[in-house]
Amino acid sequence: MSGVEFRQVSFGHSRQTPILDGFTLAVDAGEVVALVGASGAGKTTALKLVNRLLVPHAGTVWVQGRDSREWDPIRLRRAVGYVIQEVGLFPHLTVADNVSVVPRLERWEASRISTRVRELLELIGLAPDTYAGRWLDELSGGQRQRVGVARALAADPPVLLMDEPFGALDPVTRRQLRGEFRRIQSQLRKTVLLVTHDMAEAMALADRIGVLEAGKLIWSGPARGIAHCEDPRVRTLLDAVTVTVRPDANGGDA
Repeated sequence: MSGVEFRQVSFGHSRQTPILDGFTLAVDAGEVVALVGASGAGKTTALKLVNRLLVPHAGTVWVQGRDSREWDPIRLRRAVGYVIQEVGLFPHLTVADNVSVVPRLERWEASRISTRVRELLELIGLAPDTYAGRWLDELSGGQRQRVGVARALAADPPVLLMDEPFGALDPVTRRQLRGEFRRIQSQLRKTVLLVTHDMAEAMALADRIGVLEAGKLIWSGPARGIAHCEDPRVRTLLDAVTVTVRPDANGGDA
């Protein structure tokens, strides 16, 4: 069963070239699929179509077996976790309050919220007794990004959207969080659609990769299979990260 599916989806602004053009891709339940491509290829637009921040001009987007148009937008967005590069946390709230935003909107009981916050902070590697009451300006960039992941997971959504989630971090922190993501995903098995400019990151985190160019899907397949793709448009992306990927062939991050 597909957790998310795009069926011949097109989207664009009036009098402009479509941002997505006949885009078809299925993300199976429990699978991580990475979308890669140059800026403007349509990657982030695809994410926004999943939670109805945008609505396709043609074709359909299916989420958990339902056309996105059939969902109440609020219910849909609370069923889909969203992690972005800028994190989007609320600076006037503590770590615990940031994590518990959606459960509180869902009117969970206080004891259930408290238990969930502790579970998630432990899951992301931030000791609850140390970090729950901290303010965001007391955290490093990597710690804030972890809190962003915890908030996205708080109401246990089946689908997780990640838009360049580690893009603003230094290389060492990015590498650490990639490992944390793999560990968390091995436990939770969410349906994940990941957008990244970093091919090495896509190969490290995804089960499958889709390559977008000018709104069209030009290649998709297993993450490891992309290294053997001979399409010159895909080779251009691969050649840009050859130096990054090669050391990992001996057991590193990718």
